[in-house]
Amino acid sequence: MSIGGSLIVPGEGIDTQFLINLNDFIRKQLAKNNNRQFFLVAGGGQAARHYRDAGEKVLKHRLTIEDLDWLGVHATRLNAQLLRTIFRDIAHPYVIKHYEIIRKATEPVVIAAGWKPGWSTDFDAVLLCDDYDVTEVINLSNIEKVFDKDPYKHKDAKPIDKISWRKFRKLIGDKWNPGMHAPFDPVAAKKAEELGIKVTVLSGHNFANLENYFNGKKFVGTVIE
Repeated sequence: MSIGGSLIVPGEGIDTQFLINLNDFIRKQLAKNNNRQFFLVAGGGQAARHYRDAGEKVLKHRLTIEDLDWLGVHATRLNAQLLRTIFRDIAHPYVIKHYEIIRKATEPVVIAAGWKPGWSTDFDAVLLCDDYDVTEVINLSNIEKVFDKDPYKHKDAKPIDKISWRKFRKLIGDKWNPGMHAPFDPVAAKKAEELGIKVTVLSGHNFANLENYFNGKKFVGTVIE
């Protein structure tokens, strides 16, 4: 599960209600099926943007792409450490953050974070799929579905229930920028297409809908494959 940082840190503070809901959901799912294993990849959210803005205010100029990326990476690691603390009793003791090392964790919950400049946590989630022979990523976001254009800028934007990787990549382009708001970033999308991984975009604010998805029932979201 790729967990958008905007769900963990949507603004000035941490969304503890979201974390309570996530904690309850994961533990209930594990109680139903003790053979299940959850990989939770934490995004950076507004925390990274606060550090970016502070750096630019002090320096009085835009930070380099590499500096922006590193701020984002470390924001994801702080968020990931919070998740590992919440799931301490059932989680792998180390946060995965070096993806050239395949750590075969066996605990029910495994927490992961950002790696290095040039890669988003969406891309990291895809790498985990490759390492652990998983064929699907659940992308929890602050949106219910992917749209054919930015719904905040275009009133005629239409929601998408299902889309191919080829068409999705045309929507988002090919270039990665730190802090970009694409539902699933371009570099990750390319890798997911190469590996044949399905990504389902769902709202992280609706856990009843997420449970419907897990139970094979009708759900609100976008499937990319």
